[in-house]
Amino acid sequence: MKHEIQKFLEKAIKTLGYDIKEVDVDYPKNEVFGDYTTNVAMVLSKSVKKNPMTVAEEIVAVIASEVKQSQNSKIKLKKNEIATSPSAPRNDENIFEKIEIAKPGYINFYLSKEYLQNKIGEINKQKNKFGESKNGKGIKVNNEFISANPTGPLHLGNGRGGFLGDVIGKILEKSGYDNVNEYYVNDAGEQVLKLGHSVAKDSEAVYAGDYIDELNKKFKGAEDIKKIGEKSGKIILDKIIKKTVKEKMQINFDSWISEKKDLYDSGYVEKAIEKLKKKKLTYEKDGALWLETTKFGDDKDRVLVKKDGQKTYFASDCGYILNKIERKFEKIIEIWGADHHGYISRFKAATEALGFKGELKFVIVQLVRLVKDGKEARMSKRAGNIVYIDELISEVGLDAVRFFFLMYDANTHMTFDLNLAKERSEKNPVYYIQYAYARIANILAKSQKLKVKSQKSGNLSLLTHEKELNLIRELNKFPELIESISKNYEVHRLPYYAINLADKFHSFYNDCKVIDEENPELTSARLNLINAVKIVLGETLRILGVNAPDKM
Repeated sequence: MKHEIQKFLEKAIKTLGYDIKEVDVDYPKNEVFGDYTTNVAMVLSKSVKKNPMTVAEEIVAVIASEVKQSQNSKIKLKKNEIATSPSAPRNDENIFEKIEIAKPGYINFYLSKEYLQNKIGEINKQKNKFGESKNGKGIKVNNEFISANPTGPLHLGNGRGGFLGDVIGKILEKSGYDNVNEYYVNDAGEQVLKLGHSVAKDSEAVYAGDYIDELNKKFKGAEDIKKIGEKSGKIILDKIIKKTVKEKMQINFDSWISEKKDLYDSGYVEKAIEKLKKKKLTYEKDGALWLETTKFGDDKDRVLVKKDGQKTYFASDCGYILNKIERKFEKIIEIWGADHHGYISRFKAATEALGFKGELKFVIVQLVRLVKDGKEARMSKRAGNIVYIDELISEVGLDAVRFFFLMYDANTHMTFDLNLAKERSEKNPVYYIQYAYARIANILAKSQKLKVKSQKSGNLSLLTHEKELNLIRELNKFPELIESISKNYEVHRLPYYAINLADKFHSFYNDCKVIDEENPELTSARLNLINAVKIVLGETLRILGVNAPDKM
């Protein structure tokens, strides 16, 4: 619907001879101001040197004229309101009840009851496909996330980025993209040696923990530190990280890329360096080989090969970027922890230097603070302040962990409240939403036991109660939300949508009796309505990776 309104506005602006780069249509902060609003008249007023209210009246008058020509209908034009009934491309339905102009120049659009009522039939027909689109058809995406070094179990920060990447992947798939969820395994270089020293428990040990103690027993007496590190890393990856990702976090990766096997052994790192040399973007200085990343906006040039002949981590990045380019990805998403923020400029420079022509997007995930009873919390007596994600999931459950992590904008620090996560009340948003879903399932099951007839279409025109229409309005936002997140990756908006939808359902349920044996037609319409809510709420929870229970 946002696109339809944008088309109306763009055509009107063009007719008036005005010019604007982009027409912004959004939801009003207060629902009394309609279903959609635009400030385009205020934006235009500066360039056309007219009062915003005057510009708004001109735009609305053109829309009214256009509707009159296409509909051949009577349209009442007032100074601040136009009641319209244009036909939508589908079902020949009336889209708008009215269009209003509000000071200082907003244009507010109100959807018609007919449009909203028909939305219920559309959802029940499409089921879980509601909200799907072909916006990303033919676009291949590399969605890389977690990518933690195989030197130990995954911690809270890895978990936050992991759940975020998982949801982004599901939204991209629902939007028609050819998405590949990928985990990059850093199994070559200095971290492998650090792990080897740690397992050997020598003077250069860095990592500690129960898992290191177990590996020490396994490799006790071995002398080759590099081999100890490589073998230990493989065990940590296969027995700890992959197990946590698949069984505890319930995330599926389509691809696991090994730095050693897929980049070094296959020759991609060397191939990338040679390509950069041929482009005359490298130079030698102080015995090292450098890449001129400053040509592409970086603050300083970066070393590819050190003077001792060892390739840098940045050289591995170049190999990995070339690997992605040759796999024909048109969009690359990098979900990194806050400690990697400083690597963005050099990574961007490398992609440009290597000839990547697609879209490169970075999502930076900030830190997680765990609290209990208002104080910093730890999950175990283990030394240090690292909290493992599998410990947290075991403590409060996957549903709460995923939902709470996803509620926060990735670029903001978050506090995870253990007490709230474990609470079984409406204070806990996960419980509140799941209770709404279970309540709907219970009503639908009860209607079957009572043999209440719920026709597939029903007389949806009976859905005229304010709470019914508000509930449908919330359902109508779902496809637009999915499309928006597929472009801006603001996943935190999805949990809040689930909360708002549950709010609207509970409010409807308190005011509207669903099963009324004395009014079978209204009962049928309302059963269709709550079934549509069940579909959309269930799909929202599926994307979030949260269970949708029929009973609680």
